[in-house]
Amino acid sequence: MTNAPKQSNCKRLDGKAAVVTGAASGIGQAIAQRFAQEGARVWLLDIDEKRAKSTAHEIVKCGGKAAPHVCDVAKQPSVRDLFRRLASENPIHILVNSAGVSHIGKLESTSEAEFDRIFQVNVKGTYNCMHAVIDAMKASGGGVILNMASIAATAGLADRFAYSMSKGAVVSMTLSVARDYLVHKIRCNCISPARVHTAFVDGYLKQNYPGREQEMFRALSESQPIGRMGKPEEVAALALFLCSDEAAFITGTDYPMDGGFLHLRG
Repeated sequence: MTNAPKQSNCKRLDGKAAVVTGAASGIGQAIAQRFAQEGARVWLLDIDEKRAKSTAHEIVKCGGKAAPHVCDVAKQPSVRDLFRRLASENPIHILVNSAGVSHIGKLESTSEAEFDRIFQVNVKGTYNCMHAVIDAMKASGGGVILNMASIAATAGLADRFAYSMSKGAVVSMTLSVARDYLVHKIRCNCISPARVHTAFVDGYLKQNYPGREQEMFRALSESQPIGRMGKPEEVAALALFLCSDEAAFITGTDYPMDGGFLHLRG
């Protein structure tokens, strides 16, 4: 006799349908790709139509199920209409809110226009998508919502005033939704990555440190105790777990994924 778990050929998201925002690049793209590899039907939402189509094409070419949709998450009417169409095609089992924008600046250097832009995408965009999906999830007997926060929500990073504000709001919304929809079997969690190596990081270094990109890349990598930046694929692996049935006992949790940044510095 053995207590070893039975092996299964089933993929972890077989039969599930997932909406992933910000899915044309970076972390959102990695999540969409991983979910499709694990059997999910994935709807890729992004403001960048060309890159969303390219990502969906690659997923389909590899045998996955994916469809791109242009969506500005900051605009509630279009978000609402799109989610209604998607829910009419297939029950939405999973929503991943990965769409977001960054900003560098402290309080006095953050203009009202910049503050509003960050709020509209990172805070209102997350709210709009959760608001649009919640009735459909209630009607179908449950679901999973995963929001992308950041260690900036709790770490007090320099020159990240508006961005930190927005991610703090994401964490708070996550906890509130997790509490309010327990009875409807809707789980809600968030992931708080530290610095992850994406095209945004490369663009930031090129713009702000021309000729010193490699030097500054090393400095940013070494600012995390583990000695490197995270990878989008690593965030996607945690997202997969949290959105799968293996995490059925987990809700209302903010998962730091930070290479030791929060607790092991100094």
